[in-house]
Amino acid sequence: MKYALFLGCTVPVRGAHYELAARKVAGLVGIEFADIEDFACCGFPIKAFHTHTAFLVGARNLALAAQQKLPICTLCSSCTSTLTEIAKAVNTNPVVKLKANRELASINRHIDREIVVRHFARILYEQVGLDKIRSQVKRPLASLKLAVHSGCHYLKPSGIFESFDDPEIPYTVRAMIEATGASVVDYFEEKKCCGGATMGIEEMTGLGIAKRKLDSLRSADADALVIICPFCDIMYEANQRKIEQVFNTAYDLPVLYFPQVLGLAFGFDRRELGFQFNTVKPDKILEKVGV
Repeated sequence: MKYALFLGCTVPVRGAHYELAARKVAGLVGIEFADIEDFACCGFPIKAFHTHTAFLVGARNLALAAQQKLPICTLCSSCTSTLTEIAKAVNTNPVVKLKANRELASINRHIDREIVVRHFARILYEQVGLDKIRSQVKRPLASLKLAVHSGCHYLKPSGIFESFDDPEIPYTVRAMIEATGASVVDYFEEKKCCGGATMGIEEMTGLGIAKRKLDSLRSADADALVIICPFCDIMYEANQRKIEQVFNTAYDLPVLYFPQVLGLAFGFDRRELGFQFNTVKPDKILEKVGV
């Protein structure tokens, strides 16, 4: 299992702990990552302004992976959705592929094969599987009660994801967390957006959306929230202190990247999994599992 690792824009500057943990977990379960230095933005931020430009930015990344003859592994859900949409259009529509290659030719790039894009969590669920995940557990997380936030773009738009998981009742990340021995708690706002999509237009609306989720998590008595997208992390972890100040409340709720949870169960130590970079320090959780 070899993939070109697509980090996107946010992970390298705000999600070092996500990358560290993902690389550790991948190596243990037999996933090899190739780093393509010329990878750039997926195109998502440009899409609302100029769709064709966004398409070409994403297609350039697909061409880089095609040159290496590798599928793409993404860590960001928005990158996953954007690149998967573009890949599906190029893979299934010869006219779209021809037009893309005509424009890519100006930078000496070309898409000459079918491109596969997969979120890291999906690769773990489909190609590694629950049995292998269970077999790698050296430090069962039975003492932890964890909540899951799958986010919007992990499974939507559902038409591009080949019926993977259930977009209305997501279960794949939950099942993998349960494979570590941890309990997964239900909470009222589980299916709601993190609010990040509104932050550039109306910050207070975005913070209010995230606050409702945090309120629901507090009521559910979760030890931590588990996420799979760096922008969701910005809303629930990086902005948590701001939400506390603006709304005069307190949470102190750790937000963990999914590979950090797997890495804990697999026996890695806290520094290998980047816990020193978590904004809301998860010391109580780490003490519970003896790390």
